[in-house]
Amino acid sequence: MKHILRDPITDATAWRASDFKSENDWMVELSPAHLDELHDALASLQKNNSLGFGREAFQLPSLGPVLEDVSDEIQNGRGFAVIRGLDISQYQTHQLERLLWGIGTYLGAGIVQNADGDLIGRVTDHGETYAGTDPYKSGIRGYRTRVALPPHTDSCDVVGLMCVRKAKSGGESSVVSAMAIYNEIIATRPDLLEALCEGFHIDLVGKGTAADQVSFKRIPVFSYFGGKLSCRYNKRQIEIGAEKSGQPLSHRHQEAIDLVRELSLKPKFRLAMDLAPGDIQFLNNRITLHARETFEDHDAPDKKRVMLRLWLSTPGGRPLAPELADQLNTGPRGGVHVRA
Repeated sequence: MKHILRDPITDATAWRASDFKSENDWMVELSPAHLDELHDALASLQKNNSLGFGREAFQLPSLGPVLEDVSDEIQNGRGFAVIRGLDISQYQTHQLERLLWGIGTYLGAGIVQNADGDLIGRVTDHGETYAGTDPYKSGIRGYRTRVALPPHTDSCDVVGLMCVRKAKSGGESSVVSAMAIYNEIIATRPDLLEALCEGFHIDLVGKGTAADQVSFKRIPVFSYFGGKLSCRYNKRQIEIGAEKSGQPLSHRHQEAIDLVRELSLKPKFRLAMDLAPGDIQFLNNRITLHARETFEDHDAPDKKRVMLRLWLSTPGGRPLAPELADQLNTGPRGGVHVRA
């Protein structure tokens, strides 16, 4: 029998949009000294163009301690931060990838995020075609399209997004505290807690050890383990996973995941942020949900919306129950299985 938390979360992880006065509450501004350190650290990698290097190869004497404070805020505080001040016009895309990876070494360990083995993903419209309006039904992950991505979590501990180019219109980001959502469910629909904590076989959209696969284990939307509450939520992946596994959702389970969606879209929980080129957003997937609005893109390929994405594992971070830790059938806090 899984232990279900019946008491509300009262720490900094459970916030509402009104708790923040301005973007300065979550923004970390890079100083000229920090920018010089990043430039020098990148220059020190000139003989090594590949990713996968460790923190020791990317020395940041004054920025490093700042990033460690950011990591603490992501792990134990509100669960997100935005780093601002990088002038991306100074760098080519492959250099930006190494800068993002290098910064990430101070926040966790990078993991593979698709079957091609990419350590940095390109969040952009890849022009792939699919039937209807739901790319998931065709096995296409949403980040490769222009569709709206409602509040969800990614399959890693921490996700980093560097804005390279904005869309012609739309594409705004938002963040929601999963802990605040849980508190609302305790207050209004405690009868659905069991349904959310029991677990679901989740469609992996090509991220598992085989192309058309669901999670081996039943993964709960909310899990209380080691004294901490954690979340894993993607409504469509739960629904398609139920279809693929031949275990249709009961009315109670459907109502429960619908409630999480409904609450996550409410203005009082949704914190909107418009990322500018050079901004780097870091989010803790265990305590926050994130979303993206649909967007209209530019026609010219060199002007299209692009975000660079980094997935991080943080083994020393939030304790996870075994079924929540193995989201991709690749072991505790593992990345995507490479099949290329």
